[in-house]
Amino acid sequence: MEEDNLEDIDSEMEMDDTASGGEMYEHYRFEVDKGQSLLRIDKYLTDKIAGISRNRIQDAADAGNILVNGKPSKSNYRVKPLDIITIVLAYPRIALEITPQDIPIRIVYEDDELLVIDKQPGLVVHPGVGNYEGTLLNAIAFHLKDNPYFDPNDSRVGLVHRIDKDTSGLLLIAKTPNAKTNLGKQFFDKTTRRTYNALVWGNVKEDEGTITGDLGRDPRDRMLFTVFPEGENPLAKHAVTHYKVLERLGYVTLVECRLETGRTHQIRVHMKHIGHTLFNDARYGGNEILKGNRTAKYQQFVKNCFEICPRQALHARTLGFTHPTTGRDMNFDSELPDDMTQLIEKWRRFAGIISTPDL
Repeated sequence: MEEDNLEDIDSEMEMDDTASGGEMYEHYRFEVDKGQSLLRIDKYLTDKIAGISRNRIQDAADAGNILVNGKPSKSNYRVKPLDIITIVLAYPRIALEITPQDIPIRIVYEDDELLVIDKQPGLVVHPGVGNYEGTLLNAIAFHLKDNPYFDPNDSRVGLVHRIDKDTSGLLLIAKTPNAKTNLGKQFFDKTTRRTYNALVWGNVKEDEGTITGDLGRDPRDRMLFTVFPEGENPLAKHAVTHYKVLERLGYVTLVECRLETGRTHQIRVHMKHIGHTLFNDARYGGNEILKGNRTAKYQQFVKNCFEICPRQALHARTLGFTHPTTGRDMNFDSELPDDMTQLIEKWRRFAGIISTPDL
């Protein structure tokens, strides 16, 4: 879920990846029935909470967010009759009712089962802490407000995957429970096809390559993700990104990234890991001059580039999947938005007047 992807897609419950050392707030509470047979807690909670994945429950248990009778529980714990199971998070529960809002969105395909949307940069995908309205899901609720079969607050429909607020491009929305189950399985099985275009700092030496590295929260800053050696961090998730150089523009490179997995911030973190931070990615340091000389003229040029594209230069370019009911192969392509097009053109002009760039 490059990422806001989440790519972990559970709209019913957003789990912290690690337990907070401060006050924890109860979000869910269950008392196990007297006649309950022994059952793994991850299976029990998956059955109890609509729309939540078993992997998400296991992550929450590993992070200490699931308590049994007041004590942290592992995901393989077998629930017993009259156990009290609670799910706690580091922030209070807030009712996030998704209400229709008339927000412009670009729909590139729609039928009775699904929507494909070309999201503009700057639009938050899903309501959450700090963004309770004005999101893509509010816009979808408005678009489908006359559809009696679509409930925007039903986790069995809606987003199949996500992208970051400041990433533009293609997103898939399920209008029926059957479609969401089918499409979600395609993402889980890695049979979908997704490519992104990104402008990154520096000259990517190899014409193409693969980045493999487990992604997890940075222990120094929980707002960031970082790459861990395989097996070092039990909370980090296996991630693979394939990249190909599309165009070399002196101090920056235009690349295509193909996701084999979909993790939060995957492309942003993987490209930084190999020394090529996304251009103007403020969270990961790409909003600084990372390559090139320090002349006043060049610094002003880069500043102008930041103003032209005031976000990370990342666009979800293509999306392919199998239609959940017809079985037809579906493929979509989104042209680069104006801000990235203008940014690339500006670098093309610049690259044309430099002879031997200091890469």
